[in-house]
Amino acid sequence: MKASYLLTGLAALLLSACASLSSPGSAPATVASATRSSVVFLSIDGLNASALGKGHTPNLDRLAAAGVQARWMTPSYPSITFPNHYTMATGLRPDRHGIVHNQMEDPELGRFELSDVEAVRTPGWWSDALPIWVLASRAGRRTASLSYPGGEVAIDGQRADLWHPYDESMQPQQRIELMLQWLEQEQRPDFVAGYFEHVDKAGHYYGPNSEQYASAIELIDAAIGTLVQGLEQRGMLAHTNLVIVSDHGMAEVPDGNTVAVEDMIAPELARAVSVGQLISFAPTPGNADKARQILVGQHRNYDCWPREQLPERWEFGSHRRIPAIICQMHEGWDANTRQVLAKRRPGVRGSHGYDNALPSMRSPFIAIGPAFRQRTVIEPIENVDIFPLLGKLLQIELPHGDGELEATANALAD
Repeated sequence: MKASYLLTGLAALLLSACASLSSPGSAPATVASATRSSVVFLSIDGLNASALGKGHTPNLDRLAAAGVQARWMTPSYPSITFPNHYTMATGLRPDRHGIVHNQMEDPELGRFELSDVEAVRTPGWWSDALPIWVLASRAGRRTASLSYPGGEVAIDGQRADLWHPYDESMQPQQRIELMLQWLEQEQRPDFVAGYFEHVDKAGHYYGPNSEQYASAIELIDAAIGTLVQGLEQRGMLAHTNLVIVSDHGMAEVPDGNTVAVEDMIAPELARAVSVGQLISFAPTPGNADKARQILVGQHRNYDCWPREQLPERWEFGSHRRIPAIICQMHEGWDANTRQVLAKRRPGVRGSHGYDNALPSMRSPFIAIGPAFRQRTVIEPIENVDIFPLLGKLLQIELPHGDGELEATANALAD
């Protein structure tokens, strides 16, 4: 039976399940000894807040209608995958937690790229902050991480109690089944973080208005339906707080909207440390003034600043891994090396990494479970507010970060 059919009555099911918490003896055997509800935190990479309610997300739409939905969630700058996932896990802006880009350099650690598994798994890149699964574990909670960025790294010598590395061959339904297996253990985890990259990949290759992007959204939506169905069948639904977000949205990039970084400045004057939408340049020895003269200012398809003069609202520019000059592409434009652009597939594509205040970069926030209000819409939040919310749900004290619990106060049940 398809998940979408099984979830036709999802709103009523969830509301009655949450209400059953107040009935003595109502908890099934699998959770009878539990004193806390589990928290399942899911990130759907590249899902724009505006993608909901368009016929591709029946399960997510029902969850949002039955529980809490923010009008949108604003990502941190830069609106890039790894920086924002670690922001939600630590409550700190990228400028403070140190994962400042998907591509970055450190004088002691060398170079970080997502394609370099050894670099990604090197703890030193992540050691400026501790993620929620480490902090919760040290507070006596049992934790789990499945494919979540940073989850496979021994940060300060520790991973989640249960963890599975990022594996793109592992399909969404398989990931959900593993989460359910974890949750039905005798010592079930109090916290589970899960990650899905499929929507982001489809958005990059074909654009956010494509059939492929819509199909990827439907794929993940069906997996969410399987999760809710599985929780209900195991008698766990009334004892689970489900929080669903994305790291950023996705903007359309028309065919031909590209700039070669070599045309921005000659490589002998400045080296491009990162490419894409946030382009960072490290001037070569003796060419700092010349590089600033050429790059800094407004350009046709991008703008550049010295790192110490970036817009204050971005809260970005002080970390040691941020190069001297930052260029921000305008929405709908990409920058890369000539070699990469020569191999680029023609046609419309999609990108993120633009100004985080743009509507196209907005993420969804959906929450449902015994800790949350019902049928509630809250004002927009920022993704730094996720961390204190998770601490509240887990009933643990966390270090103060850049977000505020007050931002999600109206989402919580009295």
